[in-house]
Amino acid sequence: MYRLYRFLPTIAIVLSLAFSSAAQEHKEPATLTIGSKAPDFRLKGTDLKSYTLKSFSKAKILVIIFSAPHCPTAQAYEERIKAIQEDYRGKGVQVVMINPNHAGAVCLEEMGYSESGDTFADMQMRARDKAFNFPFLDDGEEQKTALAYGPVATPHVFIFDQQRILRYCGRIDDREKIGTASQHDTRNALEALLAGKEVPVKETRVFGCSVKWKWKNEYRRKLDEEWAQKQVSLERITLEGIKRLVSNDSKKLRVINFWATWCGPCIAEFSGLVETFRMYQGRDFELVTVSLDKAPLEARVKDFLNLKQAAFTANYLFPGEDKYALIEAVDPQWPGNIPYTLIVEPGGKVIHRFSGGVHMTELRKKIVDHPLIGRYF
Repeated sequence: MYRLYRFLPTIAIVLSLAFSSAAQEHKEPATLTIGSKAPDFRLKGTDLKSYTLKSFSKAKILVIIFSAPHCPTAQAYEERIKAIQEDYRGKGVQVVMINPNHAGAVCLEEMGYSESGDTFADMQMRARDKAFNFPFLDDGEEQKTALAYGPVATPHVFIFDQQRILRYCGRIDDREKIGTASQHDTRNALEALLAGKEVPVKETRVFGCSVKWKWKNEYRRKLDEEWAQKQVSLERITLEGIKRLVSNDSKKLRVINFWATWCGPCIAEFSGLVETFRMYQGRDFELVTVSLDKAPLEARVKDFLNLKQAAFTANYLFPGEDKYALIEAVDPQWPGNIPYTLIVEPGGKVIHRFSGGVHMTELRKKIVDHPLIGRYF
């Protein structure tokens, strides 16, 4: 089942049409059935080690969980997965997480609840940031393991006994919202197996983000094509307009980027800003750019914005000569260098400044971890 996001209506329509078209050509793999033997694999972990089933031969019970860094449901369960490993490690239980997603099939518009996609580098960052206490393996490129196990969504749990026979397949618990679960299906299955009993509930439905199979990269291509057709605007702005812009009388988190076509670092980071806006455009978020090029270069600015497909919330050109008045109006803490980027809350409170260039991952973490945005529903 495809995870429901609060995307813009046009994005939802495009995705719906794309899914319908692709579904006619490709079928989801069958999910491994209870009583089946665990298919073997050879996968690289975020620690750069290679893992197979034999790597976990000492474990009495093997818990394989298919999960993905970009997925909000998966993120909501990460601490619970860590707790399961911590609580049951001494009882011979080993948790293994596998990313089944092909990175090229994850659309930017699907990353609005994370700072990243599902590349191997993204996996390494997530494992490090969250201090995973279990191996996190990558199956995204070939997806042979995912095809053999058949996860429906992320997260999806497969529990195997000491003979590596599947004894439980399904959800972790019955509530995505942290701290609200009443049915702890994965823990119940582990308790039963450790006690030598039958698992009381062997299978459950799962809920989360759909697995991003290779063939789903056509959805991303369609959205890229749609984005390329969007209208790019450019308007002139006065000093008073700048003051209103920074005061942020909207109800959204606003990122404001000051740049110029003659500024190398500005040009270098621009594509990352476009990707960032595409990620969060469906959330309570705005991204506005202000070019500090002189008025005669307006056409050059517009050409650059079109080249970069910079269909942001708004693009402005500040043609005023008094750049020091601009600096004072924007932020007394601005040293005067560009690029200069602010994150501004509704009401005008500046919560973060990037001087001389943006580290995109840091910017995205600041955005998604803000209460107005958030990682979960």
